[in-house]
Amino acid sequence: MAEIRKLMGWRHLRSEPSCHVLRYSKGRLKGTGRGQAFWFWPMSSSVAEIPMDDRDLHLLFHGRSKDFQDVTVQGVCVWRVADPERIGGRVDFSLDLDRGCYTRTPLEQVDALLTGMAQQLALRHVAALSVRALLAEGVEALQAQVAAGLLGHPTLTEMGIEVVEIRISEVKPTVELEKALQTPTREAIQQDADEATFQRRALAVEKERAIAENELQNRIELARRESQLIDQKGQNDRRRAEEEVEAGRIKVEGEAARTRVESEARADQIRQVEQARVEAEQTRMEIYKGLPTSVMMGLAARELAGKLKSIDHLNVSPDALGPLLTRLMEAGTQRLEAPAEGRR
Repeated sequence: MAEIRKLMGWRHLRSEPSCHVLRYSKGRLKGTGRGQAFWFWPMSSSVAEIPMDDRDLHLLFHGRSKDFQDVTVQGVCVWRVADPERIGGRVDFSLDLDRGCYTRTPLEQVDALLTGMAQQLALRHVAALSVRALLAEGVEALQAQVAAGLLGHPTLTEMGIEVVEIRISEVKPTVELEKALQTPTREAIQQDADEATFQRRALAVEKERAIAENELQNRIELARRESQLIDQKGQNDRRRAEEEVEAGRIKVEGEAARTRVESEARADQIRQVEQARVEAEQTRMEIYKGLPTSVMMGLAARELAGKLKSIDHLNVSPDALGPLLTRLMEAGTQRLEAPAEGRR
């Protein structure tokens, strides 16, 4: 707002750059512009201050849809003054020359005008659709409808007002209706959640079944490999036993062959020894065959004497001793004659 100071009977006004000041004197426009500062005589002057900045107007409407349901619309209308002299001629923006404030409520009048026009456009759109259709299409269609009605409206143009932007933030039914409308969606979402849970459990069961089957297959495979291991171990044991038996057989056959060879060698040796002994005995028998009986008797006696340790008694019959002495004497005679013939 403008700042007014008093000095005697005069007044000094200073306004902000965002405000447009219209100064009248005796009913005529004496000065206009932003950020004005001047002295004036209050008895013959009047001043109007018009804000030129963008101003936000909050909108809140309660309407009824096509299916007779209460709907609340919330939004914001941004507007500004496009022609200060024109709006100054349509709306009273006069200042109290003592306090510097408005003598009326011009901004509330503009807000009421814009609110009424926006409400008319919004409720017309709401009444043409059911609440489900309104909620389904969202705020974009309603926002476009209100913006198309306010932007460039002839009434606002004639008043020097420009609507900058329309923003509809929410189209909302009553709490009970909203809960009722949310119930099918909530139930559908819950059904989807239950279905997802069921699928997750089914997938978990399927995975558990797959894991159980995999474990069963692993156990079967382990059992099969264990059976193969047992069979292979049995085959290895049988082969080891066969190899041991074969080795034992080969060893026994070797021992038998060696024993046979040794026996044959020993038998051949005995045979040779016995054969040599027989041959020697035969040779000796051949020698004994031409000897006289007395010599044979002497040899037998010597042989017998060699085998006897002692002779306690010896009985010699006269029949055996007589011929023996005769032969001994003849043998002695022959030995004596043999040297004599040699000497000759």
